[in-house]
Amino acid sequence: MTVLLIAEHDNDELKDSTNKAATAALALGGDVDILVAGKNCATVGEQAAKISGIAKVLVADDDLYERPLAENMAALIVALMENYDTAITAATTSGKNYMPRVAALLDVAQISDITAVISTDTFERPIYAGNAIQTVQSVDAKKAITVRATAFAAAEDGGSATIEAIGAGDNPGLSKFISDELSSSERPELTSAKIVISGGRGMQSGDNFVMLEKIADKLGAAVGASRAAVDAGFVPNDYQVGQTGKVVAPELYIAVGISGAIQHLAGMKDSKVIVAINKDEEAPIFQVADYGLVEDLFTAIPALEAELEKAGL
Repeated sequence: MTVLLIAEHDNDELKDSTNKAATAALALGGDVDILVAGKNCATVGEQAAKISGIAKVLVADDDLYERPLAENMAALIVALMENYDTAITAATTSGKNYMPRVAALLDVAQISDITAVISTDTFERPIYAGNAIQTVQSVDAKKAITVRATAFAAAEDGGSATIEAIGAGDNPGLSKFISDELSSSERPELTSAKIVISGGRGMQSGDNFVMLEKIADKLGAAVGASRAAVDAGFVPNDYQVGQTGKVVAPELYIAVGISGAIQHLAGMKDSKVIVAINKDEEAPIFQVADYGLVEDLFTAIPALEAELEKAGL
């Protein structure tokens, strides 16, 4: 079994999701190599080489990969798959973009969002918004897999893999990068934050999310939202936590004014500690919460802020 793990990075820093996907890749057994495709990404290659258990790091440093366009990434990965049995990556926005194309070009069924490795050809993955776990066995000679990073612990550093520079793959010429519009924040990224505080429809308006932002700044937390809050226009789409949003598993998740619909629970129920604040004592969120407070959030949140200030935060 030979495995090619495609790294997630920003050309400067290796993302934590790669370390978690590495744990899944190593569970397959055999040699695991990491592909780092980017521009001026030598530093990322060095970081990848330190992951314990990795055999080799392939660095494709070319203008073509400054942005991980699906068509360009897929062409490179498929060209390399002659030497590998499995292509695997984290189920991030980028991974979900290029891996289906890789699977199609290899003429295999993609195995998506795995949460456990049973054997080299058998995996577990959530279905029905996480209410059931499906066991999938693949008979394809080559496999294309995405990993739900929150289900795996990050692989430790301590390795010293060899680093090999490789050339760029073919340019299919099917797409080109035009521009991007990125939100900037001093708060941690939602999917990697250790603490997340999210608001729901109960926040009543986008202006009221300032209350949560103050708490987040004191705790060093990220701010999230339920789909209801996003659909209501309270906050942007990139705040959304849930089945169709971002899946998070922080050490502490604080749900404020969130009823706890199945769609939302699918994106956060693996959090280590869940705290729910809702004035409706029958809200489904309390069924998964470790700590619940039945209180009007407009009373509870200012009180929480005051207590944090007393604690010197």
